[in-house]
Amino acid sequence: MQSTSPGWKRLFPEATDAQWRDWRWQLRHSVRSLEDLERLVPLTDDERRGCLETRDVFRLGISPYYLSLIDAAHPFCPVRMQAIPVRAEATRHEGELRDPLGEDLHRPVRAIVHKYPDRVLLLALDHCSVYCRHCTRRRITSGDEGGISREELQEALGYLRANPEVRDVLVSGGDPLLLSTGRLVELLEGIRAVPHVEIVRIGSRIPVCLPMRVDDELSRALRRFAPLYLVTHFNHAKEITPEAREACERLVDHGVPVENQAVLMRRLNSSVTAIRDLMQKCLTMRVRPYYLHQMDVAEGLEHLRTPLAKGIEILQGLRGWTSGLAVPHLAVDLPGGGGKVTLQPDYVLERTAADTVLRNYRGEKYRYPEPAETDCSVPYDEVFYAGSAAPAPRLRIVQRTS
Repeated sequence: MQSTSPGWKRLFPEATDAQWRDWRWQLRHSVRSLEDLERLVPLTDDERRGCLETRDVFRLGISPYYLSLIDAAHPFCPVRMQAIPVRAEATRHEGELRDPLGEDLHRPVRAIVHKYPDRVLLLALDHCSVYCRHCTRRRITSGDEGGISREELQEALGYLRANPEVRDVLVSGGDPLLLSTGRLVELLEGIRAVPHVEIVRIGSRIPVCLPMRVDDELSRALRRFAPLYLVTHFNHAKEITPEAREACERLVDHGVPVENQAVLMRRLNSSVTAIRDLMQKCLTMRVRPYYLHQMDVAEGLEHLRTPLAKGIEILQGLRGWTSGLAVPHLAVDLPGGGGKVTLQPDYVLERTAADTVLRNYRGEKYRYPEPAETDCSVPYDEVFYAGSAAPAPRLRIVQRTS
């Protein structure tokens, strides 16, 4: 694996090539203090004050690899903005929430969030290779709750076994790929032993921030649990390095599909140019663009949020101007726990019983004739789905007890 940034030798002159490619060495040498960061990157006054004022709010942690991608000369470098705090992060604005997605209202046990009828989030651990400044789950990844124990993971597996409506499990945290391969396999075996679980997903920023973790051993281990999808989190094309590309392609070559969820962030990637380039480059490494997320209303993130209209404008600049494969869903996770909704530009200009008038991506009008027959029932449903399980019951809101 060749490094994309020869500057790492200047930043970490004591490291050998073998050490640099060792993900455990990377973790041991993560930058975790203002003092260490200042030795490696010339900070602006805003960043220096940001490190000081957020010290008791959220962890600082940057892997040497991710640090080596920072443009030391430009304060608006997208890697820099995701890794180094600024003063604005220490300010809480009206409407911001500690738990912006309302997850804690749906935590029947500590390591499970069950907010949707047929799928759950399983929190595997509370730490990351890089503590992204835009983190929406910082109440957990800050370390305030404490680590997630083996006993709590067993409790989570018990919850899965007891709830047959669950068919899809998203393993996240923290970053589950920071578990040793043996520990991760143990957890995935427990999930796969639940007969009604059909799909397993892993949410991880490891291909972006610590790509050397994705070796053949890990990739082969994940393949055992197919259908298993890895959902990663590239936010800017600057993060798509030879190392990141190699990690993603290794996963895909081993039969693990990779999808990308980007977050729209003001002045970091909030242009058609930046998002189009990101999505197109994801496709070149066989990573499918999945979601473009509107920034959640987490505490301290007002300075990174864009108006909703900006995301719709960006989608409009993609649809028709690039492959449909490169156009993600624009998702808004409704504050307080309402779940995800998707937005898109409005292409419908007029509706009548006879036809619908639409515009295309160039703004030109077209008429779509409506059919005379409107009965859309599917008669064979009664045959094909006879005896199938009844629809999942509506979820109760539960508050986890300590």
